[in-house]
Amino acid sequence: MKANSNKAKYEARPWLEFYQENVPSDVDIPEQSVVEAFDQATDRWKDRTALVFYGRKISYRDLRDHVDRFAAALHDLGVKKGDKVALLLLNSPQFIIAYFAALKAGATLTAISPLYVMPEIKHQIEDSEARFIVCQDILYQNVEKTKTRLDAVILTRADEYLPTIKKFLGGSLMRAVYQKMTPPPPEVFQREGFYRFQDLIKEYPPNPPAVEFKVQEDLVTLTYTGGTTGLPKGAMITHQNLNAARRLLNTFWGDVIREGEETIIADLPFCHIYGQSVVMLGGLCDGHTLVIFATLDLDEILDSIGSYKATVFYGVPTLYAYLRDYHRTAKVNWSRVKLLVSGADALPRDTAAAWERLTGTVIHEGWGMTETSSVGIASPYGRPKPNSFGIPLPNTVAAIADPDSNKFRPIGEIGELLIKGPQLAMGYWNNTEESCTAFVQIEGETWLRTCDLAKMDEEGYFYFYDRKRHMIKYKGLAIFAREIEEVLSTHPQVKEAIVVGVPDPDVGERVKAVIVLETDARGKASQEEITAYCSERLAHYKVPKMIEFRGELPKRDGDIVARRGLNEEGL
Repeated sequence: MKANSNKAKYEARPWLEFYQENVPSDVDIPEQSVVEAFDQATDRWKDRTALVFYGRKISYRDLRDHVDRFAAALHDLGVKKGDKVALLLLNSPQFIIAYFAALKAGATLTAISPLYVMPEIKHQIEDSEARFIVCQDILYQNVEKTKTRLDAVILTRADEYLPTIKKFLGGSLMRAVYQKMTPPPPEVFQREGFYRFQDLIKEYPPNPPAVEFKVQEDLVTLTYTGGTTGLPKGAMITHQNLNAARRLLNTFWGDVIREGEETIIADLPFCHIYGQSVVMLGGLCDGHTLVIFATLDLDEILDSIGSYKATVFYGVPTLYAYLRDYHRTAKVNWSRVKLLVSGADALPRDTAAAWERLTGTVIHEGWGMTETSSVGIASPYGRPKPNSFGIPLPNTVAAIADPDSNKFRPIGEIGELLIKGPQLAMGYWNNTEESCTAFVQIEGETWLRTCDLAKMDEEGYFYFYDRKRHMIKYKGLAIFAREIEEVLSTHPQVKEAIVVGVPDPDVGERVKAVIVLETDARGKASQEEITAYCSERLAHYKVPKMIEFRGELPKRDGDIVARRGLNEEGL
């Protein structure tokens, strides 16, 4: 009975008290496909600017025209309902056009990270059963190396939607990140099944096929996410999952974000669910303007905040840390940006505090996963708590359970975060075993086991401690890597730090810290100094026994630190 009483306390949703005025506890979510939402937006805001791409403005009217033309082309090339279309593209108008066009043709998308190398691309194409791909021309050589059979390959150049005066930028954008890669020769288009993106836009009329959707079942995307073991898995996200995610987040922010009025900085990768669901779909289906960046450029972002009067800024902790340390950040009038959000990783305390001192604005933290269509928990507007990633959205319940069972823990205790709501994905593509492990049935309801270790306070605010697989066990004692990282981040000479457990047969695991020093501290700060600093602030068994200094930490898309990459190095 005690376990059930613990569960009841979470289901009582104490966090509702801290919703903004007029934000309901539950929202009626009518069934709607992503295609319908997009068409309604483009009908309603025809003359509003949908996209800004390095100065090139594209209206909702023109975006709809290009989407419908490309959908007609895909249909003619053989794309039908249920087919899988892969996207290997940078953030660009082409990504957005291909995304909505493929959906209009009835397909399911799978977006591949432009940073992936051949084996990763091969796995995602083959596992998703993609038959078609829309690809950045300079990235195609990695697709070619997979030797995967595809029915059609559609190639596009980075400069196709740039203003004439910036055409040269297309090549430089790509060369800056993909220095060793070159586009295929023109002769590739003589091969069967190869097409130019712009040729298809020009050749086909804006007459997309008529497709009926079962929004509770039909998939919008197979979004690949790393698991605790093995290769990445494709989360099956439906039209209604994304429809629910968008409506819940809009409701939660109340009157802060108004339909058809906002300008959003869109630098988060669209290939990942945060950029795709919150920024791209949330922005375009509600009539906002997206200022798109193909690659991370702090000067371009800062210039655009002023030039386009940005009102919403979504980022990740590393981006806020970069901006915090950048000399031009303080010159921007951040008070004009009414909502700043950090997600995809825990926001360090020192970053949040330094940001507020520097800009006079507050970052609202949020939490979500691929499996929750990106959204689940967020800080209520105007009432964020230090170190907390917020409270559950409407229609959503979060709870803390024992990491090794479905028993709910008392409020205030650390355990595994569980969540339920209409934004939960259907499971993992072709992976019943992993689906049953992550999406569990408790008293007839589906809960997602997130693998995040967290706790909830009496007001219903949640606090992140670590990923379950990142918890370090030393002589049977649990050590949270993030706790040590927070201490290291307060050292004045430490720029970045990440902590991992190194297997040791005598004690289980030893704590290792990998540290990037501030530029002027390199070659000066010592391991002994770092150890002494930690010894004053941490129990002896939490103090790193091994310290390594590096020039940089491995990162994945969105500049999120790749802890898994360090573990795979055998650290």
